[in-house]
Amino acid sequence: MNLELHDIQGTVLNNRPMPYFGSYVAFRINEANAARAMLRRLIQNVSSAADWAAPKDNAWLNVAFTWEGLRRLGLSQEILQGFPIEFRQGMAARAAFLGDVGRSAPELWDFPHGNNGFHAGLLIMASTSEGRDDKLAIGHRALEGLKGVEVTARLDVGVPPTLREHFGFADGISRPFIEGQGGEPLPGQGTPTKAGEFILGYENELGELAKGPGPEALWRNGTYIAIRKIYQDVAAFRQYLQQCATDSAGQERVAAKMMGRWRSGCPLALSPDVDDPSIVADPKRNNDFAYFDDDRNGRKTPVGCHIRRVNPRDGLKDTMANARLHRLVRRGAAYGPTLAEGVTEDDGQDRGIVLGLINANPGRQFEFVQSQWVNDGDFQSQGRRTDPIVGRRDTSDDFAYPEKPVRRRLTRLPEFTATRGGEHVFLPGLGGLRWLAEMRDDNP
Repeated sequence: MNLELHDIQGTVLNNRPMPYFGSYVAFRINEANAARAMLRRLIQNVSSAADWAAPKDNAWLNVAFTWEGLRRLGLSQEILQGFPIEFRQGMAARAAFLGDVGRSAPELWDFPHGNNGFHAGLLIMASTSEGRDDKLAIGHRALEGLKGVEVTARLDVGVPPTLREHFGFADGISRPFIEGQGGEPLPGQGTPTKAGEFILGYENELGELAKGPGPEALWRNGTYIAIRKIYQDVAAFRQYLQQCATDSAGQERVAAKMMGRWRSGCPLALSPDVDDPSIVADPKRNNDFAYFDDDRNGRKTPVGCHIRRVNPRDGLKDTMANARLHRLVRRGAAYGPTLAEGVTEDDGQDRGIVLGLINANPGRQFEFVQSQWVNDGDFQSQGRRTDPIVGRRDTSDDFAYPEKPVRRRLTRLPEFTATRGGEHVFLPGLGGLRWLAEMRDDNP
């Protein structure tokens, strides 16, 4: 079974370039005909998975909609009510369940979401700033003469000059291999994941056809993306590491234990005592590890660390949980200026990461991972402990891991991150985009 790559929007399957320059552009739809006209102008410029690997200009453009955007575009109530409840309600309405409380509460969000005028969006990525700007110009031209659609926000993203995210960790090393995408999985990716976990129109891990509402032409080769804008308090992270260890080597070890990888990207599973960047440089080694047979109790990679929470691999073997039902394709891009090396006082600048978490079932994939694995440690016998890097702190603020001669427990973990925006969006296939563009007001 091969995927219909020509009909799948490219960001679903393909990694970003490195380095990269990108933008998220949000639109408000005030008039359906104008939105359809904009979409007709954009379609010929939308990048598919077939041309992503060899684009003409090393730049890519994709289009997504919120539930409210699809309603304003003219979809019938019957079709609209068939979408998953998580998508229909929007992420802000589900904040308490997702752990977006305190300084992460939706009333403090600044990135547009479904409740404040985010109805459609462009996802732009390029290998140069000029390529990004060329794609942005395409978006602006698509609006020319149209009074019923307006830009409400733009957020530029990319990779810092260090080629690492703001906490200093190399990013984007691990991802699932999807059945039918072509090629062979790399060591560590394991058995290919059923395509229906990420793309509608294909069999999923439950042996079912992943489907959407309404005609197949609307939803085939589409997917959902959970977009999260996460502020990173870099100064607080550095200060805490200094409290935990007096020398840089000790601080790096604590950071690695919380993440599950050294900041170079080298996994603790393959080099638990010292960082080994040579492992990172080898794609056949940097993700080739498991937990159940070699590290069940987390002596190398703590069971409560970040990477083991969001992807337990085989660590839940012989339990009631099936990790394959909760996989995500993760796309991360940094925003904001880098805090200078060694600075431990906050400079007041907004910086962080925008995550695009691709899944075909928002409830049992993104929302399950966020609520149960990131913000609840019970699935790994961690009680109420949360993710030490990105977890909420109102339920627990400690992190423990095996160490010699005795277990070490870190206490009073600060909130290193805060949610600044989020939304579930639908990314149709190219055929779905054409169906929406040609839809009539009397379409059922």
